[in-house]
Amino acid sequence: MKEIRNILGWLGMAEEQSIMQDAQKHVQETYQTVTYFADAIKAFTGGDLSVMRTAIENVRESEHRADQLRTKMVDELSKGLLVPPDREDLMHFVKSLDRIADWTNGAARLLEFIDQKLPQNILSNMSSATSLIVNSITKLKEGIQALAKNDLKKALSDCEIVDHIEHDADDQKRLLIETIVKADLKPAALLICYQLAEYLEGITDKIEDAADLVKVLAIKAK
Repeated sequence: MKEIRNILGWLGMAEEQSIMQDAQKHVQETYQTVTYFADAIKAFTGGDLSVMRTAIENVRESEHRADQLRTKMVDELSKGLLVPPDREDLMHFVKSLDRIADWTNGAARLLEFIDQKLPQNILSNMSSATSLIVNSITKLKEGIQALAKNDLKKALSDCEIVDHIEHDADDQKRLLIETIVKADLKPAALLICYQLAEYLEGITDKIEDAADLVKVLAIKAK
């Protein structure tokens, strides 16, 4: 019977177990960054600007923690005993998660600059775009957890769902931009809302990039 290979064939070593623990923390922190952003969007669309500002600050802090974990892991990987292909795969994976947190933080910063009450159709489309982001990061997280448990079939299935969500996010971006350009917005609000629409779809792009790397790791683990 063929022996099942774990995520990269390196979980048995103490040093690599430590890296894996940091990787799990990094995944969770990236997920948390997105959920804090969803809180900010919910508060913004509901008109609760105080709660929104708190949530945006939570996004910043969570992104910073994710960045610290990424820096630590890259440093450990650069000095570790992993063979070069495995080290490179994990480096790309870590950086892909970091980009999700970076883009989410960027979207939160844009949200903070909107100082005009927006029409309900724009708010509804922002909420829909954010829901897609949350669904996507949730499936990515589940896929990573499945990969760590050697459930390669589920990992690949979860990543396929992420791909489908990204296509839905493309369509949602078009709907959001359409409502923005047709609204009676101040020039500054128009520009910021348009950039926010780009960022919302961009976050799902970054999640899909990470899912593609999970698929690569899953195929290599077979």
